[in-house]
Amino acid sequence: MSQAYPDKLTIEPLTHPPHTTVHVPGSKSITNRALVLAALAGQGHGCELHGALQSEDTEMMVDGLRKLGFLVEGAEDDWASRPLHVCNPDRDRIIPAHKADLFVGNSGTTMRFLTAMVSLGQGTYRLDGVPRMRERPIADLAAALNDLHSWVLTEAGYPPVTVEANRLSGGIVRIKGQVSSQFLSGLLLAAPLASDLVVIQVEGPLVSQPYVEMTLTMMRDFGARVDADGLNQFVIPGGQKYGRRRYSIEADASSASYHFAAAAITAGNLCVAGLDRESIQGDVRFIDVLERMGCRWIPSAIGLNIEGGPLRGLDVDMNDISDTVMTLAAVACFAEGPTTIRNVAHIRHKETDRLTALATELRRVGAGVEEFADGLTITPGPLHGAEIETYNDHRMAMSMALVGLKVPGVVIKNPGCVAKTYPNFFTDLERLRRV
Repeated sequence: MSQAYPDKLTIEPLTHPPHTTVHVPGSKSITNRALVLAALAGQGHGCELHGALQSEDTEMMVDGLRKLGFLVEGAEDDWASRPLHVCNPDRDRIIPAHKADLFVGNSGTTMRFLTAMVSLGQGTYRLDGVPRMRERPIADLAAALNDLHSWVLTEAGYPPVTVEANRLSGGIVRIKGQVSSQFLSGLLLAAPLASDLVVIQVEGPLVSQPYVEMTLTMMRDFGARVDADGLNQFVIPGGQKYGRRRYSIEADASSASYHFAAAAITAGNLCVAGLDRESIQGDVRFIDVLERMGCRWIPSAIGLNIEGGPLRGLDVDMNDISDTVMTLAAVACFAEGPTTIRNVAHIRHKETDRLTALATELRRVGAGVEEFADGLTITPGPLHGAEIETYNDHRMAMSMALVGLKVPGVVIKNPGCVAKTYPNFFTDLERLRRV
């Protein structure tokens, strides 16, 4: 899947601004949704997924589907160039297995999506993960599934999760929106195959809305009917079937953000192939933030092209594109004036408390940081090298490595944690030195 990295990796500053086209792997968010949809659509002929991301998170999803009795076939070491074929060999059961014990590592999408998915089954399913996963909330999803007559048990609202399932029934269900959009996405993915009409009402503000919009788009691509009143209420007829023979997965916009940021920090010009501004991934909007900071978007027939320029700080609500908060924080270190990132309290529940971790590591390299409940203010200062703790968080490793493109002596601990979503990140970053 990926190359081996040492325990610590020193990032060497670039000697000149890079000017090139880069290729990033397929979208993790699209891949994991597509795997679920393909499995649920796969009775009979099955579905081929093209361009799927092969990473720790997506391999956790594939492993979970296989333990649930689905067939997932394809090249074990080359998902990008060869399709995955996903099929349900049991024509009578939505979930082939009666019983399964699923380990999801620290993959939030796998935990949340499979918890909802197995509620369509008939049997007992247990889901667990690494210690950090046992600190990531799931109570709101469990409560919603219980209202639809599944029996979902958790440890005080956290994994491990046990689901006693006897086909998901219909009904009206309410789910809170402010902790994680993955709760709503998981419920939406399962709802069309419930026995009766499901009405989902969202309580409170919904975080990371573009990810829910992505879920809805993909559900419709696979043939489901969903009637949405904005993103506040969803009416989904039960007894539907998903159907799709082939699905192609876009390049990952979150992974692309690191290359866009590299162009911004170094005043380079980088084009990420396979993306455009009409992508179903909300994180393409990161280029809008960079434009506000002084970068320039250049139209291209092959991808999204960003040219760096003199950077200025800004005040920005990052709720919709919160996976790029850490990327923006690295760029902010090189701007003129402070940058304030707001409305992202929910990222405290990710692979680590990302706000506190960011504040700690940015201060370690010399930036001034004020941390508050739902964001940060970053004030550039004289930067210097340091060993960076990554907290086993792939986005911390990739974002703080960007600082090392200009600042000597930046050392990333546990660089291998990037295997979660972008296994060859550091190899691709090193290529910028040779262009």
